[in-house]
Amino acid sequence: METASIFRDGLFEGKTIVVSGGGTGIGLATAKELAALGATVVITSRSLEHLEPARDEIAAAGGKVDARSCNIRQPDEVAAFFESVVEKHGPVHGLVNNAGGQFMSPAQAITPKGWHAVVETNLTGTFFMCQAAFKASMHANGGAIVNVVMENWRGYPNMAHSGAARAGVVNLTKTLALEWAAFGVRINSVAPGVIDSSGLETYPEAVRNSLQHVAKNDIPAQRMGTERETAAAINFLLSPGAAFVSGTTMRVDGAASLYRLPGFTIPPHAPWAEL
Repeated sequence: METASIFRDGLFEGKTIVVSGGGTGIGLATAKELAALGATVVITSRSLEHLEPARDEIAAAGGKVDARSCNIRQPDEVAAFFESVVEKHGPVHGLVNNAGGQFMSPAQAITPKGWHAVVETNLTGTFFMCQAAFKASMHANGGAIVNVVMENWRGYPNMAHSGAARAGVVNLTKTLALEWAAFGVRINSVAPGVIDSSGLETYPEAVRNSLQHVAKNDIPAQRMGTERETAAAINFLLSPGAAFVSGTTMRVDGAASLYRLPGFTIPPHAPWAEL
C-alpha cells in the first residue's frame, strides 16, 4: 500500500486497531496510514453506509480493513462491537477515539437536547469505547488508546458544550492512564488546533473564511494544520516510540495555544512546511 508515512514499513504489522469516525477526515487519514503500516484497521461509525467508501479505498490500496457500524452512545452496542471485533480479529491492540460532533452556538442558545447530544457523543461515548475495549481485550493483553479532543485551553466561545466535553476527556485520559497502568494500557490524547479537514465543510462559509484569517494572523505556524499531520501524531502515540508516554495530551496546533502574549507579536513569515 503506497504511503508517504514518516514511520517505518510494517510498524503495526500484526496489530488490530479500531478507529471510530474512521470514514472521513482525521479518522480516515489515521486509518489509511495505519493500514499502510501493516495494521488490520477496524473503522466504525454510526452508519455503515458512511464507512463503505473509506473501506473500499483502503482495501483497493492493499490494506487490511474491516468496517462496522456502532453507535458509541449506546453502551450495549459498544460492548457487542468490541466482542465481535475480538472474535474475528483477536486482541485489540489500539483504539483511536476520533468520533465526535458539535455545532456552533452561543452558550445561552444551546438547548438541553443539543447539550446532551454533544456531551454524550464526545465524552460519554469516548468513555464507553475505552471501557469496552478494556473489558473485551486490553485488561488481558494491554494496548494503546488515543483520544482526539480539541485545543481549548483558553475556553472555546460558541462551543461551550464541546469544550466542556473535550476537557472531560482530557481528565478521563489522565485517570485511565493511572487506573489501567498495571494492565499495560497506555492512554493519551491528541488536541488538534485549526485543521484543514473535511469536517470544515459542515460549517458556514463565513466561518471557513474567518479560519483562513485566524490561520494567517493568530497561529505561529501561519497556516492550518493538515489531517495527515494530526494522523501522524496519533500514530506516534499508538507506536512503540511512545512506549513511555501515557496520560498526556499532545497539542497539534502550530503553537496557537501559546499565542498571543502581551507585548509580543510574531512577524509575518513563510508558513511552516507541511508533512
